[in-house]
This record gives sequence, C-alpha cells and structure tokens, in this order.
Amino acid sequence: MAQAMKIAIVDDEQDMRQSISQWLALSGFDTETFPSAEDALKNLGPEYPGVVVSDIKMPGMDGMAFLKRLMGVDSALPVIMITGHGDVPMAVEAMRVGAFDFLEKPFNPDKMTELAKKATTARRLTLDNRALRRELSDGSGIIKKLVGASPVMERLREDILDLGQADGHVLIDGETGTGKTLVAHALHAVGAKAGRKFVLFSCAAHEEDALSARLFGPNDTDERLPLLEEARGGTLVLEDIEALPEKLQARLLSWMNEQGTPAETRIVAICNLQEAGRTCEDALRPDLYYRLAAMKITLPPLRQRGEDILLLFQRFSDQFAEEYGCDAPEVSAQEAAQLLQAPWPGNIRQLLNIAERAVLQSRRGSGTIASLLMADSEDTDMNVTTEGKPLKEYVEAFERMLIDNTMRRHRGSIVNVMDELCLPRRTLNEKMAKYSLQRSDYL
Repeated sequence: MAQAMKIAIVDDEQDMRQSISQWLALSGFDTETFPSAEDALKNLGPEYPGVVVSDIKMPGMDGMAFLKRLMGVDSALPVIMITGHGDVPMAVEAMRVGAFDFLEKPFNPDKMTELAKKATTARRLTLDNRALRRELSDGSGIIKKLVGASPVMERLREDILDLGQADGHVLIDGETGTGKTLVAHALHAVGAKAGRKFVLFSCAAHEEDALSARLFGPNDTDERLPLLEEARGGTLVLEDIEALPEKLQARLLSWMNEQGTPAETRIVAICNLQEAGRTCEDALRPDLYYRLAAMKITLPPLRQRGEDILLLFQRFSDQFAEEYGCDAPEVSAQEAAQLLQAPWPGNIRQLLNIAERAVLQSRRGSGTIASLLMADSEDTDMNVTTEGKPLKEYVEAFERMLIDNTMRRHRGSIVNVMDELCLPRRTLNEKMAKYSLQRSDYL
C-alpha cells in the first residue's frame, strides 16, 4: 500500500538539524539529516519517498543552488526552505524557482509540522500517480483498476475506451473519492497519445500569477518549461479546473482554439467542485465549459454501484490483510446489507478507509463493520441519501460475495465449495454463471 514518507533535513548547523528532526519525529515523521547539500544530493533521487527541508544559507553549495539541482532531479519534489531574518526576498525567489514553501527563523514548530503534512501529502500523490501511470502505460491495467460489474461501471469502461481513441479535450466530474484522476490516467493509456507525455497539475495549488507563469510562461526565474509546452504532443490533466481564474480560463480557451483540430496536446480537465448547489458549469466560462464538455465523463457515486460495494470491500480487505499479516474479516449478511445501504459520501476513498480499519479491528478480535460505519458518519457529510433497493438485490449481492469468498478460500475446488455451502453441483454452476464467476479465476 502507500509507502511511508520521509523528510530529509539539510542544514550545516548540527543543533538546528537535530532540533527540526526531533520535533518532526515527535509529530510522527520519519526523518534523516544531512550536514550539506552535497551529502544530501547523493541520497535524493527522482523517486525519493518524501520531502526536503533545507536552510538557504550554507557553506559550499547554498540553498538556492541546492534547490535548482533538486528541481533538475525531480521538479515535483517538495522543498521547504528555511531563511533567516531579512532573507525573505531570497525565499520568495526560491518559490519562483520551485520551492514548495518557506519558513522564516525563528519559526513556529507547529507551522513546520503543518507544512510538512501538506508537502508529504503532495509528494505521496505525485508518487502514486507516477506508479499508476507506469501500471497503465500500455492500457492493460485499466480493467484491473476500474473494478466493478455494475451497469454504470460497464458504461464507464466503454466511455473511456471510446473517448480515449478520440482527439478532443475531455471534462471529468463526479463526487470526491470516485476515482477521477484514475480515469484521466486510463483515458491517456488507451489512446493514441499513450506513449507520450502525461502531465498532471492542480489549478488549486497556486496563486493566479504563479499559475499563469506555470501554465503559459514566460517565467525567467523558473528553469522549467511552461506546462502547455512540457505536455506538447501528449496529455495535460488540469485538476481542480474550477479554481482556474476567469482571466486564465480565457487564455486557456484561446490556446485550445489556436491548436485547431485534431488537437496536438489533449486537455483533460477534472472538476472537484464540492459546493452545494453549484456545478462545474457554474464555475467555468460558458465557452470554455462547452468546449471541454463536448466529451464529458461523470463518475458514478459508490452508492449507485450496487454489489460493486461488496466486491471492492472484499478486495481492499484482502489487500490490507496481506499487508498486516492477518486474515480478512468475514462479512455477515447483516453487515453486507449495511455496506450496501450506507450513503458513502466519501465514495471509494471512504470505503478503502473502512476496509483498513475493519482489518485492524478484526486482528484485535473486536469491533464490527456497523460500528465503523456509525463512527465514520460522525466525521463525514451524511446528507447524501441512498435509494432503497428491493430485498432481492441485497440477497443476490450477498450470495455472490459468499460464493466468491468461498471459491477463493478453497482455490477453485468445486467439491469443497459444494460441501461448505451445502449446494448441489448443478445449483452451484447455475449461480456461478448467473454472477459471472469462473472457476479458472480462482485456481
């Protein structure tokens, strides 16, 4: 699952290195320290699983030169710069070069912790997206990742295959946690641009001036290419498109119009608008919205995916059980119904968290899925409602899950499954055919 994030602390003053390291370690971070930029560079590669905290003024290679070297190694590596009093202009310059943020001495330790959390979250997202891109690089991983047998998921996979082969720009929207970034990766992986650049960028992470320079250039203080140039010939994914200021929306539309048809560079816009009563159409200029929405994918919320909920829960539980070295929890008929009836405002991300906590409490031998759902409802927006379903659907979903679990446990042994479930062979065959379960998948 997700790898632990590290924090590399670079400072020529031993007391400062130790002080920062001790504070961040107490805050739950895994730290390592380096007395110079030269020593740090020997250990910081493009896939470094963490972030960097560096002083600006150091003998030998100073913080600015160090930052530029790091940006050359990995332009998405978050670097937090520490500056002395009066060096704020230099820190602002560092931000333009690519620093994640800066702190002025003497800094508030809580502020350091807050920045470290934001930076590690951003780093984990970058590394996860890179791993996902590698997995989907030939398009073959799309079926594995887009799990589900519900009609809405079947349509989603068909839409991805269809739009992936098209040349036009795409708009993706849907509730939080439904997998919009995954779909953007899949669109690129199955299309004609699969072997070309895939660039992911959040419009909500920058102020307007920095956003303009990063997207369009020019920026004389930033050695990186503007994103529209960096993604030339490939796919540029703009997350949080609703956060793009109107002036920049107009520039983006003008750039899209200049490309003509077919577009050399494809824009995939992801809308994460969460305000009640507002849609992506409300947040964008009409001309930009309709240009993007000519090819639109709206991801289904988890509560509309029926028995996919049980399938995903079981897969997540198995993954976490393997990670923690224990058995996955058995799901009763009552718990299956509770999972199917839950509103899931956090969608797949919420289900993933519930599955992990279910495995952990099962390992301790205490707790229920119902208690987890109830506790989760106190921390999330439960105004989302779920439609009632006929009893037959709940029964079929549980029956499918039960046969699937038993087949996996017995590694496809029909005799053992018949014995445990007290089913004659013909009945078991009929039910497996009904639920599209094949013995070969369990051998």
